[in-house]
Amino acid sequence: MGASSPAITGLPSLSDIDAAAERIRSATVRTPTVRSLLLERELGSPLWMKIEKLQVTASFKVRGALNKLLNLSQEDRDAGVIACAAGNLAQGGADHAIRLSIPATIVMPSRTPFSKVTRTEALGAKVVLSGADLAESQDRANELVAEHGYTFIHPYDDPLIIAGQGTIAREIFEDAPEIDTIVVPIGGGGLISGIAIAARALRPDIKIYGVEVAL
Repeated sequence: MGASSPAITGLPSLSDIDAAAERIRSATVRTPTVRSLLLERELGSPLWMKIEKLQVTASFKVRGALNKLLNLSQEDRDAGVIACAAGNLAQGGADHAIRLSIPATIVMPSRTPFSKVTRTEALGAKVVLSGADLAESQDRANELVAEHGYTFIHPYDDPLIIAGQGTIAREIFEDAPEIDTIVVPIGGGGLISGIAIAARALRPDIKIYGVEVAL
């Protein structure tokens, strides 16, 4: 794994994303981009899928989490990290933090399913259950940062997290250079931000669509 580098200010650039790709290469899965023949027949158009579920914790979020962790100073590593999450970030961040010998605390809403709590604890992280939702869990995480000096790992609003997620775009173009449109699910926005920055830098004419769950 690579050493830490100067912090990014503002949005990451393509060079930041390329640096993240090199930094996380040895500890993440280089997932394939594959044709989906079944969906192609339904849609009447060629279609590829990026299989991020093949990551060790079954989510793209390990990319950003690891890139952030590898950029921490030794002082910050010694103090430990904290994240507010209920699922994939919790497990991905915990897995890499413990492997890097960084103490990790994850604050989860009180109603988080027991299976997610136990999986996160099994990776070696300390789990704190607090709040009815992630907003209230965030409040508790902020209190713990003030009390213990932890470094907070934001799930999406961090240039290093965004750069890590953006590594997906270059892999897509390597596997399927003919694509002209990328469709990205949106939660907090870190994934689509990283992919859009890299994709537009590499292919200015690419179309990018974000998709959210209908409420």
